[in-house]
Amino acid sequence: MNRDHFNVLIFDLTTGKGEYAQVDGRDQVAGGSGLAALLFTRYGQPNAPWDFPGQPLIFAIGPLTGYFPLMSKTICSFKSPYHNQYTESHGGGRSAMALRLTGLDALVLIGRSPTPCFFEVSSTHFQARDGGFLWGQDVFETGKLLRRMSKGSGHRSILRIGSAGENGAAIAGINVDTLRHFGRLGGGAAMGVKNLKAIIIHGDAILPLPNGNHYAKLFSKVHSQVTASGMMKKYHDLGTPANLKTLNDIQSLPWRNLQATADEAVDCISGERFADEALLRNSACSGCPVGCIHVGFVREKFMDSHRYLYRQVAYDYETIFSLGTMLGVTDRSAVLTILDLFEKAGMDAMSAGVALAWATEATEKGFISAQETLVPLTFGDSAGYRQAAVSFGAGANTFYRLLGQGTLKAAEVYGGKDFACVLGQEMAGYATGEVFFAAQALGFRHSHLDSGAYSYDQQHADKDVNAAVEFLLRDEASRVFMTSMVACLFARNVYTDALLSECLQSLGYDKLADTIPECGRDIQKMRWQTRVATGFQPDSITIPKRFREITTWKGPIDPQYLQSLQTDYGQAILAMAGA
Repeated sequence: MNRDHFNVLIFDLTTGKGEYAQVDGRDQVAGGSGLAALLFTRYGQPNAPWDFPGQPLIFAIGPLTGYFPLMSKTICSFKSPYHNQYTESHGGGRSAMALRLTGLDALVLIGRSPTPCFFEVSSTHFQARDGGFLWGQDVFETGKLLRRMSKGSGHRSILRIGSAGENGAAIAGINVDTLRHFGRLGGGAAMGVKNLKAIIIHGDAILPLPNGNHYAKLFSKVHSQVTASGMMKKYHDLGTPANLKTLNDIQSLPWRNLQATADEAVDCISGERFADEALLRNSACSGCPVGCIHVGFVREKFMDSHRYLYRQVAYDYETIFSLGTMLGVTDRSAVLTILDLFEKAGMDAMSAGVALAWATEATEKGFISAQETLVPLTFGDSAGYRQAAVSFGAGANTFYRLLGQGTLKAAEVYGGKDFACVLGQEMAGYATGEVFFAAQALGFRHSHLDSGAYSYDQQHADKDVNAAVEFLLRDEASRVFMTSMVACLFARNVYTDALLSECLQSLGYDKLADTIPECGRDIQKMRWQTRVATGFQPDSITIPKRFREITTWKGPIDPQYLQSLQTDYGQAILAMAGA
């Protein structure tokens, strides 16, 4: 454990050579999100395109990773194929713990391998190995092959891409240990363009623990808050699918490409119904005692046989929204089947579902036809969506390859931009109102977790632009420090600044423990400066007309309020970044 420097491995896939580096800045950037941005400023090429071989693919963890519960995420940062700007994606599984047990704070991959490869790293060695036999394999088959040939402990993590990443789809993700993902903004393509099929992280070192009993007592205290207090109970029980009925009740659940915000059919697809009829087991990321990963099952009958095949598919609120309500599909097994197909292809299921919803409405309105989609698309027709998912994941024709670059890219060619449900990237499942729409459209990751805007909408019926913008900036700074630890954001109500300070002190990070709010704001500023340097311009982002046409619990969306929020929030971001 190095309290003064970050231990970083930089590996050049072009030459097959790497080196270790000690990077200063622990007290300024903490780790995680802050460290990833710092490393991009050092190794990134702001003015070069996302697919330039020299662009780095960065994986970073935080100072509390492995030492406290729910410090279980890894930051993956890169220049995004979706908008050609700096971004980051967050993933869990065993990746963070495995990276900690290599002795690294970050892994930086640069260059492009001459031939398909996979990369292995442990506490004692690193190498790129021939991966030609993996190219063309789906995500699950790739995982099987690598597990068979690469013996490892329970702290081995396997990151891999599917056909979507190999083909450069801007909505391709990176699968992490089968059940988790770096899903959004095209990390799979950023990996595929390097001819890198997979990364195996062997966490084979021993985690050094602090001397004395203070750390042990503090760990027990935190563990008790997480497991015994009930603060995290909802994430274990129904998990995030519990949001379906809640959002439907307040007219904030997108249905059929956001043509409606509520539907009585929600009872067929609610978190309760999934838990009763589709849940197989719970799982958890390494270092997390909560078990929020809900793994469902799909039963398939072999042709001309009485035998059945059972597939395990991890689901959450966002995938039920994107492949269920957004497509008008209310059969639980059908949702999981479509999800499984996108998982195999290594495609972000959120963006894929929203893109198919646009394609369905575009079909209804005559902008496209089965000539483009290869199968007729109709809301609620799960059989058609299953066929479309296979073609979409494989990039089977010009239309699907273009759609894989983002819904708006396809709409620019075929028409239908007004009803493209894109807020910086394909929307998350919260049609709560103007603050959320502006926040996701302009947020750093275009993610619903960049801020608590969806909660703000539900708690404020007023239209105070200044108050909303101040909230977004303040809330983001707090979350940025959490993602620099790197904590699961589900635990943000457990890890108060006071508790984070105590945890950091127990590990010897005294200066960092005393400057949490200031450090969060500094990291927030640095991330935006990095994003702006790669081309971010808030006034170039358009919120499509569909978002001004809906009605929520507060009534019809106010277009003027939404425009004011977008303008003022964009200006505030640029002012913070000094642009």
